[in-house]
Amino acid sequence: MPELPHRQILTVLVGLMLGMLVAALSQTIVATALPTIVGELGGQDQLAWVVSATLLTSTASTPIWGKLSDLYGRKIMFQSAIGIFLVSSLAAGFAQNMGQLVGSRAVMGLGVGGLMALSQAIIGDVVSPRERGRYQGYIGSVFGLATVAGPLLGGFLVEHLSWRWTFWVGIPIGIVALVVTERVLKLPFPRRRHAIDWLGAFFIVAGISALLLMLSLGGKEFEWNSAWTYGLTAVALVMLALTVWQERRTAEPIMPPRLFANHTFVITSLAGFVVGVAMFGAIIFLPQYLQIVKGESPTASGLLTLPLMVGLLATSIGSGRLITRTGRYKIYPVVGLLVAAVGLTLMSRLSVDTSLWLAGVYMFITGAGIGMVMQVLVLATQNAVPHADLGVATSGATFFRSLGGAMGVAVFGALLTHRLRDTIPAQLRAAGVSADQMPAGSATQGSPEQMAALPEPIHLAVTTGFAEALQTTFLAAVPFAILGFVIMLFLRETPLRQTRGQTPGEDLAAAFETSVDQDALLADPDDGRRLGRRPPP
Repeated sequence: MPELPHRQILTVLVGLMLGMLVAALSQTIVATALPTIVGELGGQDQLAWVVSATLLTSTASTPIWGKLSDLYGRKIMFQSAIGIFLVSSLAAGFAQNMGQLVGSRAVMGLGVGGLMALSQAIIGDVVSPRERGRYQGYIGSVFGLATVAGPLLGGFLVEHLSWRWTFWVGIPIGIVALVVTERVLKLPFPRRRHAIDWLGAFFIVAGISALLLMLSLGGKEFEWNSAWTYGLTAVALVMLALTVWQERRTAEPIMPPRLFANHTFVITSLAGFVVGVAMFGAIIFLPQYLQIVKGESPTASGLLTLPLMVGLLATSIGSGRLITRTGRYKIYPVVGLLVAAVGLTLMSRLSVDTSLWLAGVYMFITGAGIGMVMQVLVLATQNAVPHADLGVATSGATFFRSLGGAMGVAVFGALLTHRLRDTIPAQLRAAGVSADQMPAGSATQGSPEQMAALPEPIHLAVTTGFAEALQTTFLAAVPFAILGFVIMLFLRETPLRQTRGQTPGEDLAAAFETSVDQDALLADPDDGRRLGRRPPP
């Protein structure tokens, strides 16, 4: 494939970024609509599934999308993911009951998993690793935009139109992404015989689904110390053990064991998992601080997280350009994780009295740290694997980061709930308020509106207790950021390749094969005719 001019790469990038944007928005935009959805459709007991269903299917399907793209081609798989997303979004908007909505969201997760993984793999197809830094920076900025724009746009749509538009709003963007990729994305793909490891795919999906169900629903739908927890954990362990057995024996494994012999893949996957725990697990609670502790509306809380996005955008794009200019990349995640640890430590000091501008500074520092980490891990992974494994390696990196995020949300959510049981009663006792004066469930389960409506002595005690619990949650994320820093110290920095598609060793092998092939044709022109090629003159 010839080198693409910068303008054409930017056009391809627009299509990929639009695809990633609708995927990321689908995970953040629905949060502000959930109370309204429950009010219209009912099914309070199924509320957690609206979010968990998408998280589960997107994470579990990510490695499969990567392998299918290696077998059938990146473009057709990316467009298939867009198609699944569009159809499921339309269905979710027309849902008449909670069961239909949860089912549509589960199918939507399949599309989200493909869009997240394949957009980054396609960048690996069209841009050399040395030039990839600046383009990966743009891709990374999409997550920051979705983090802020999702709740903001969701609140606006619910307030002025309908909660159904939170699902439909992504459809025009997805159609544009489909048209752009169809017109400008030309990826030649060599056809070869292959077989899909359906048994391995089943084991992977079953194992990850059981694990995510336990993490997502534990402490909500069932107690952590319950038969459900132990049963799902046992299923996950058995299925993942069967996955290892199957992947070692099949000819076309979904997750090739050779990847786990690659030093860079192992280090970046471990770092991605730990970073996912720290970043996604902690950042997701920022809106709760702004809405419950500071009393801001959902729309205002979205705007107030802008410093986080600005910090992420600045360092993601800036570090990407510096990587392209210098060819060095290890320093950025190392420094970024230290900066993120400082930011999370500062965020653990957020209280009822913290000014919004100071909270914004803390968010900016945390966002700046995150922006130097995420996309560099993908870049290092892609630079270290053969082109034949580009899709599955990229999806593997995305998978471990998503799995870490899911685990972080579950662990920190449980920690927050546990701390609230101590901090709020302690604050109520300090204020001289008896437990009988507290509305049932409003301390830990009430909406921001319900908490804001509490009488003043109780309201101050609740918000102060909530702030203290959130401080513990943010502080608990700091060790994970530091652990990620330590892991990244072991990364061996490999020079970024100037060419696309092949590792340096593959370049030599390809040149050798071409030479041997030419010599063979010169020796026996009939061989060339049998292969459908003309002999050299």
